[in-house]
Parts: sequence; structure tokens; C-alpha cells
Amino acid sequence: MSSLSVRIRYEPLRSLAFGGISGSYAGVGTAFVFPVRILKITNQTNADLLISFDGVTDRDIIPAGTIEVLDYGSNKADTGGQLDQSMGDRVYVKQASGAASSGSVYVTAIYASAS
Repeated sequence: MSSLSVRIRYEPLRSLAFGGISGSYAGVGTAFVFPVRILKITNQTNADLLISFDGVTDRDIIPAGTIEVLDYGSNKADTGGQLDQSMGDRVYVKQASGAASSGSVYVTAIYASAS
């Protein structure tokens, strides 16, 4: 009997220490290799951070010491299938106001795989 299940897989954890965060966008690790179903951004710095997926446009803010979970996989479009963050995208961060003086920001990317 064959199994047709879909499994979750994790891409390697991405991180950026506070010293790499400034008033300009900096990439947190590399671009996504697979379409991401769940994206978790953990801001363990002591500064509020703006995030972007193109390194130019502000998309969201993540307050200091918080976690943001974007669960694209929990929704399905009737005409477009499963929602996900596109492979090849990348998370960028910059300080929202004051500079971080401690901690790091982490990006966890979870994707679906048939193997």
C-alpha cells in the first residue's frame, strides 16, 4: 500500500545578529529554496524591526522581543490552490527607530514535501 501523505520540512534556520541591523535593509540568511507554508520570525533583539520581502518596501513591523507567525498554509484559495510565500523570496529587516544593542532575529521557514 502506498502512502500519498504530504510532510512538513524545515529549511535551515536563518539568523542575523543585532550588529548587522541598521537603518537600511539587511537580508536574514538566504532566499527560500522551497515555497514556504509557515514563516516564523523571532525578534530577540531589543529594537522594533521593519520587515520586507524585496529589501525596499516596508511590509510589517515586529516589536522587540516578539514572534510573528505567518501561516499561509492554513488557507486555501478555491481557484489558486494552496497559499505560500514564494521560493526565491527572502526576509529583510531594518530598525524601525532606535538601533538594536543586543540579540538576533531568526527566520524559520516550513514547507510541504511529498517525500
